[in-house]
Amino acid sequence: MEEKKRIKRKIPRALQDALLTVGVFASAVALCTLLRRLAEGDGYVSLVFVLAVAAVSRWTEGYFWGIFSSLCGVICVNYIFTFPYWEFNFTMTGYPFTFLTLLAVSVMISAMTTQIKKQERLRMETEKESVRANLLRAMSHDIRTPLTSVVGNTAAILESNGAFSREQEQKLLQDVNEDAQWLIRMVENLLSITRISDEQAKITTEMEAAEEIVAVSVQKFSKRFPGTNVSVEVPDEVLLVPMDATLIQQVIMNLLENAVIHGEGTTKISLSVRREGNTACFAVCDNGRGIPKERLGTIFSGGLSGMQHNDFDMKKNMGIGLSVCHTIVKAHGGTMSAENLKSGGACFRFYLPMKEGKSNETER
Repeated sequence: MEEKKRIKRKIPRALQDALLTVGVFASAVALCTLLRRLAEGDGYVSLVFVLAVAAVSRWTEGYFWGIFSSLCGVICVNYIFTFPYWEFNFTMTGYPFTFLTLLAVSVMISAMTTQIKKQERLRMETEKESVRANLLRAMSHDIRTPLTSVVGNTAAILESNGAFSREQEQKLLQDVNEDAQWLIRMVENLLSITRISDEQAKITTEMEAAEEIVAVSVQKFSKRFPGTNVSVEVPDEVLLVPMDATLIQQVIMNLLENAVIHGEGTTKISLSVRREGNTACFAVCDNGRGIPKERLGTIFSGGLSGMQHNDFDMKKNMGIGLSVCHTIVKAHGGTMSAENLKSGGACFRFYLPMKEGKSNETER
């Protein structure tokens, strides 16, 4: 499927429309030829070509191919499939009406299709602008605090003239390092979501083994948070999932880091992946404080609505990270959810559509 999509993107739109028109009319001619052998009369001819014109008008860009197909259709009706065959008969009863009908069908459907596509482009653009607005709003809160901390701590060290002890300097440098690491993760998130939001960018997916993506993500996470243990559960079968491996690793990393940073006392994180029908379900659960109820409805928006300034350390607001996760998963055709566990803590799940492969044909 992905290979077909890539090939389709390489073919110019005008050529796609031309091939579609040829294919539809070849099918209509073949159908009329078959019906003429099976049934008497030619009353079905106009209906077949009306449907052909409607199909061309619906699935091509603009008005040209619809009007062109209506002209071709009326020629076919007049010249090939209506007695006297293989002769033009402009005095044939209903000929002007057939022409006007095909033309009207092509214009109306082309107009509706054009309007629908315009509305869809407007909706997508509005959605992208909403994502950008949410990101900018979250950035204004999230980036200011760590940058101020970095500048303040480094300035204090530079201006101390040796007044700080070795331990004090180490503490300030440790704070600087943590803030810098957080800013690096922020930049990674912003680059990921900018890549998704760019209308010129295309997500290229490959069949990846889900357990390998999980293993790489946990390995990277452990380097950043060596003191946090993550239990991993994967199925016996190999789950092959079409994905952009780098982006999905970013999702898993964000969810793992979110559990540590916002769990407030999280001691246990579980990461699991399993097959649910035609989807692969990834779940990251923890035993921390859970998600504030007022945040559950807007947890993936990237905004700060519903949060009080004293609810979280503002430099560690979860908005951007989860907004990135939701955007990446949605771009893969998947869904994402968040809930509080009855036993305590939070659980984030995301589902990616699967394709059948030789390695995952057997349902366990």
